Amino acid sequence: MPIDAAKALAAGPRTGEISWDHKDVQLYHLGIGAGSPATDPDELRYTLESRLHVLPSFATVAGAGKPGVTGGLSMPGIEVDLARVLHGGQSLLVHRPIPATGTATATHRIAAVYDKGTAAVLVLRTEVADTEGPLWTNDAQIFIRGEGGWGGDRGPSARLEPPTGEPGRTVERPVRDDQALLYRLSGDWNPLHADPEFAKVAGFERPILHGLCTYGITLKAVVDTLLGGDVTRVRSYATRFAGVVYPGETLRIRMWHTPGSTRVAVSAVERADAPVLADTVVEHT
Repeated sequence: MPIDAAKALAAGPRTGEISWDHKDVQLYHLGIGAGSPATDPDELRYTLESRLHVLPSFATVAGAGKPGVTGGLSMPGIEVDLARVLHGGQSLLVHRPIPATGTATATHRIAAVYDKGTAAVLVLRTEVADTEGPLWTNDAQIFIRGEGGWGGDRGPSARLEPPTGEPGRTVERPVRDDQALLYRLSGDWNPLHADPEFAKVAGFERPILHGLCTYGITLKAVVDTLLGGDVTRVRSYATRFAGVVYPGETLRIRMWHTPGSTRVAVSAVERADAPVLADTVVEHT
């Protein structure tokens, strides 16, 4: 069996130093669509180094995104075909605001391995701290088709009860044709997002957008629409990737806002509102 759950869970954590500077932050922000209109003061806080605020989802690519989804597949006890891999979900806990320039220690480990019957799910946990203490904790849920069925723990359900009533706010965000090509420069080089032939082998008609790009676009929309553009108000952010996005499509982002928490649902406008992100929650002050 390509996945040895016991070996993966027993393996010691991998620890390494990561660093980033304002150029990495600016490139990430551009990769999720910031900077339009280019001279808008609300956009300049994402693109101009003298005003730079760091969107918390930058944590998913800080230090070039290592180990990332593909890096997690090199952990002990795991040997799978990259073409069968999908990013199933992502959760982020922010311990304090992320500086625009930093050096930190990142500790990576497999926190869980779940048997979903027809697939396996790995939870890759990354904990990051600098000399002042913890910065963030990231959990990536990695979905591997065809690797389940060994009788292991199915794990908890990621499904939430749907929000009730009409959303308080709805916004639309266009995805550029070259969005995936720009976003991948932040560190996720999976050819699924750039190579048409690889995408076909993986079962898609053409390259798809990174799920974490949609994740970033969505958080920026919530911060800009409901939190006054204040990135420091975000405390945590979790989602389940419910469907793919193709570059060139439009995202419809629906928000149900309450004090301290916002539920979000994201769909692709051009495909009859096909779900893209589900069970999405932003906790905030």
